[in-house]
Amino acid sequence: MRILLIGRTGQLGGDLLRQNPGHDIAAPERGELDITSPGQIRAAVEHHRPELVVNCAAFHNVPQCEEHPEQAFQVNCTAVRDLAVACREAGARLFTFSSDYVFGGDRRTPYGEDDLPRPLQIYGISRLAGEHAALAAAPEHAVVIRTCGLYGRSGARSKGGNFVDGRAADARAGKVIEMAMEQIVAPTSTEDLSRAVLDLAAVPGLAPGIYHLVNEGQCSWYELTLAIVEILGLSARVVPVDRQGRSGNMRRPLYSVLANHKARRLGITLPPWRDALERYLRPTRSAEPRPG
Repeated sequence: MRILLIGRTGQLGGDLLRQNPGHDIAAPERGELDITSPGQIRAAVEHHRPELVVNCAAFHNVPQCEEHPEQAFQVNCTAVRDLAVACREAGARLFTFSSDYVFGGDRRTPYGEDDLPRPLQIYGISRLAGEHAALAAAPEHAVVIRTCGLYGRSGARSKGGNFVDGRAADARAGKVIEMAMEQIVAPTSTEDLSRAVLDLAAVPGLAPGIYHLVNEGQCSWYELTLAIVEILGLSARVVPVDRQGRSGNMRRPLYSVLANHKARRLGITLPPWRDALERYLRPTRSAEPRPG
């Protein structure tokens, strides 16, 4: 399959390149393709003639989205619309990504693809707007994949690295780590997510629309941090704190676990989050055969 990958330097984009099972992937650098330029988007699609465009680019630093809403909407909505239009005109499919933050966290059971979004902050609003823009501009070509709590080998440059690596570094430095106990998520490895994305792309006659892809299970950021410390065999002190989902005046959903209903019906599943975390933190040991 000919794939045009946008966002190769991010966590998900990096793992999609590493997981590539024989696809012909073109992955231009950020300097080669500015997704905020409709002309550059159209030229890239015309030049590479992809069957599938995978858009991993996003403005996903949540606090900065509050400070720069125009940039958040330009990257997370307007650029997604322009990609969808270019894909529709070229007869290519578009896979673009969204977030658990489109939900308001007002429940305690996982959100399905058909549940009503209710974002609480600019980031979630801009992501939801991007979903609507993609599906409105290319209703027969666009697939929106919502996911949650990503971490991967390539880190996240806009956030100064990923959450797991950051907490591991804090623990090794002997810091007391204060971590939110009230926010419940489904932390997701981009290694597992990238495999699931490529499996989804390989489904014959895949219906356009919204799909959820996250590692199975749920935990708080506090519980995730405890697991990181335990898996690494460190003795750092982790302190649970309850900030009611607030960072200053900005609100985060207290519960944003996603249910992979549609993907599971297609036979696509992701492992439990704890298994994924152990593979990430102890890759050599995780690869060893288990006694049986």
